[in-house]
Amino acid sequence: MVPLNRETRFIDIFREWQLPVILCARTTLGTINHTLLSIEALRARAIPLIGVAFIGEEMADSQSTIAEFGNVRQLGRLPNLDPLTPETLRKAMIAGFDLAPIAGGG
Repeated sequence: MVPLNRETRFIDIFREWQLPVILCARTTLGTINHTLLSIEALRARAIPLIGVAFIGEEMADSQSTIAEFGNVRQLGRLPNLDPLTPETLRKAMIAGFDLAPIAGGG
């Protein structure tokens, strides 16, 4: 629902493109409500949703609650990285994500 400008929101562009979306969700307080509302907004516009990628410290209960109530796949979790470098990001993606659905293989 983020505005691109005064006439267009990013979700409008996503609806027009009809490309599959990976929803990124923080694992902090408020994420269940925020993420479920985002899932609902995507589905109301028939925007294809691959799944949710979580970012932050592991909050297994919140993550599974979102997956269950949102009827959506958990793609994985990216921890906070310090330092954030191409190499630490690459290793974290390999360790924390099921890349098959992202690559179209699942």
